[in-house]
Amino acid sequence: MSSDAAIRTQGLRKTFKGSDVEAVRGVDLEVARGEVFGFLGPNGAGKTTTVRMLCTLLPPTEGTATVAGLDVVKDGAEVRRRIGVALQEIGLDPVQSGRELLELQCGLYGLSAARARERTTELLELVGLSDVGDRRTKTFSGGMKRRLDLASALVHSPEVLFLDEPTTGLDPASRRTVWEEVRRINEAGTTVFLTTQYLEEADQLCDRLAIIDAGTIVAEGTPAELKARMGSDVVTLAFAADGDGGGEDARAAAEQALAGLPGLERTVPEADGLALYVEDGAGSITEVVRLLEAAGLRASAITVARPSLDDVFLQATGRRLEGAEETPAT
Repeated sequence: MSSDAAIRTQGLRKTFKGSDVEAVRGVDLEVARGEVFGFLGPNGAGKTTTVRMLCTLLPPTEGTATVAGLDVVKDGAEVRRRIGVALQEIGLDPVQSGRELLELQCGLYGLSAARARERTTELLELVGLSDVGDRRTKTFSGGMKRRLDLASALVHSPEVLFLDEPTTGLDPASRRTVWEEVRRINEAGTTVFLTTQYLEEADQLCDRLAIIDAGTIVAEGTPAELKARMGSDVVTLAFAADGDGGGEDARAAAEQALAGLPGLERTVPEADGLALYVEDGAGSITEVVRLLEAAGLRASAITVARPSLDDVFLQATGRRLEGAEETPAT
């Protein structure tokens, strides 16, 4: 492992007192300085617990973790001075202006009044809020509030920035604006550790990512590497919920009927159908239909695609990421 890692964990574990559940089970991670690292996982996978340990909000039960080269247990106070944290829930005073909020944050970190004004101007420009900096935050849109929250986390020029689902609930345009801000923050030298429910976000922003499930890392690499490792096309079959050829029985019967499909590497059951990983997706369709018909089955829809991060997640965990394909509400 590199000695120049921005974040490193070895054998990181967390068991909560009074519970037999081990939320994090031996996580080993390394995040290089200057990269955007994505952390994906379903609810209850240990994602939030891991982040809370890295931010010094929870002590590990076992193992070690360093952030900005400092031990999160032994050097917790100094770690907190080196990191910025933007949590999913935004806590902004509605009667303060964006400028007032940032100047207050600067004062809390010991900046002089003159430097606080200067730094606030820099941050408002960085996140594209210079023209609304003197407006009360209660007049801000959701995307503007998220960008102001990012600015607040950057007041003290942190080495590492933790972002907890920074675009949840934002409309697509606001999401892309936040992505642009994250890229600019990263280009300025800040390491970004990002948790997200949106696989497109991970694909667009992250240099590397890790998928955590049941407290352990089940996949890690660049988005391109993870998709390339699958080495196959994805044929997705959907079955009607009821009627002829529908329901769970149809899915199980289809899995059995297609077991001998040429080039089939594996099948993964889904809520309303079946995902087939095959060498030649388009070339297999005719045989898929023939085998289904021979078994008295009919798919309501058949699609073919190259592997996506959603497929990587499905293969690694056996299920789709909750909310991964949802469009945020406007």
